Amino acid sequence: MYKIQTLNNISVVGLKKLPRETYEIASEISSPDAILLRSYKMHDMELPESVRAIGRAGAGTNNIPVPRMTEIGVPVFNAPGANANAVRELVLATMLMCCRNLGSAWDYARGLEGDDAEISKQVEQGKKQFVGFELPGRTLGVVGLGAIGVKIANAARALGMNVIGYDPTITMKSAWQLSSDVVQALSVDDLLSKSDFVTFHVPLIESTKNMINAERINIMKDNATILNFARNGIIDDEAVVPALDSGKLYAYACDFPSNLLKDHPSCITLPHLGASTGEAEVNCAVMVAEQVRDYLENGNVTNSVNFPEVRLGRNGGFRMVVVNSNVPNMLGQISTDLAEAELNIIDMVNKSRDDIAITLLDVDKEPDQATLDRILAIEGVLSVRCLGS
Repeated sequence: MYKIQTLNNISVVGLKKLPRETYEIASEISSPDAILLRSYKMHDMELPESVRAIGRAGAGTNNIPVPRMTEIGVPVFNAPGANANAVRELVLATMLMCCRNLGSAWDYARGLEGDDAEISKQVEQGKKQFVGFELPGRTLGVVGLGAIGVKIANAARALGMNVIGYDPTITMKSAWQLSSDVVQALSVDDLLSKSDFVTFHVPLIESTKNMINAERINIMKDNATILNFARNGIIDDEAVVPALDSGKLYAYACDFPSNLLKDHPSCITLPHLGASTGEAEVNCAVMVAEQVRDYLENGNVTNSVNFPEVRLGRNGGFRMVVVNSNVPNMLGQISTDLAEAELNIIDMVNKSRDDIAITLLDVDKEPDQATLDRILAIEGVLSVRCLGS
């Protein structure tokens, strides 16, 4: 019986992917094998030694101490792309809100007073201040061409916009899905200098913190609009507000309200709605539950932010999973211990990523605890599991 601890409410549809005959799921549970969460901040959490995997029902993992998990050999899974359509729709909606001044126009309409005839008169007098512009022919710059960025780029092309994108680490999968009409930018600065709208879909790491600052705003086109539905901190809000006040920037839309931004007439701030649809919550929960289950039961790794992707089909025998530091001669030492225990390797795969490595082995007989202990005692081995036949 596997034990799963949930730190947030996880979609029931996702949890149903973990069969009740073999999984016990609760928000409070002793010695969990895995943890599922959404936005719960784990940095100060004392992690039970029993935990073998962490599943984040979403894309970002800033709320999880990923480096610490890597050090102890615990993979962190996420759900890239599961909320991509939800974010795409929100970005498109806010672009339309900005270019048609819908936020300020709605506020104006809600403040009208008098009988209907008087309101109609005020409407005709006041609508001139909300004249906007249309999207076709405008240029959208997309920084980050992962699952979300690609969907937004393709949707903008369908709306008649010109699109330029920048992502030095774009995957082959994303490249195949991206419209051939999207133009490659040579750099972030190149993209900024040509865009009427700029949207960001990158993680918050040291290289992306305050990616948009006063210096970069100066090279942007006049009356450009910035959209940030990725992570708070990618945009330097302290630099954006003066640019809005001076008219250098037309508007700023983001998912991260603050006292500096929430009442500014040229800002649209939303309460972190990027993935807040029922469909996205279900998609994320299903994806991460299936990934955690596959790792617990088979050792396979899919969509981990800190472990290499690895998969080995069951070919008979007993499945072993060894997680270790990525250092020389690990396979040799593991194989020696198996040979001394008179265990024959039927099939094996080894993958590494930065400082971590994982080996999946199928052996002809079930290893006893003494063999598992000998392998665990090898310097650099972080965990050993036998998953049975």
